[in-house]
Amino acid sequence: MTRVKRGYTARKRKKKMRSFASTFMRAHSILTRTTTQQRIRALVSSHRDRNRRKRDFRRLWITRINAVTREDKVSYSYSRCIHNLYKRKLLLNRKILAQIALSNKNFFDMIFFQIINPSKNKENTNKRMIETKFPGE
Repeated sequence: MTRVKRGYTARKRKKKMRSFASTFMRAHSILTRTTTQQRIRALVSSHRDRNRRKRDFRRLWITRINAVTREDKVSYSYSRCIHNLYKRKLLLNRKILAQIALSNKNFFDMIFFQIINPSKNKENTNKRMIETKFPGE
């Protein structure tokens, strides 16, 4: 049986590992065993934190929406706002609502009042449609 020299393969594998761990500090970027351990740990952390980032952003959006809904009306809360959104079948997710609340407060208030009293808003829109005359009539 012929002899297999593994120098190149082993060097390639270690080089690949070291390039991944090049930003680690001290022995974690130099020693092979600690480098492999740190690599495993880094990959586990990145997987865990991808899910945590989603959770954190959702919390941030909820906090922003709650702050804007409580600004003028003391008795109204985030949970009531979301409940009424679902009741009225308005398909706006929390991310979009939070962006609207930050960038365009007036538009958020329009959505908000549409949610609170839809019956009054329907009457007003019907009156406006009757009063407006379209060209050619």
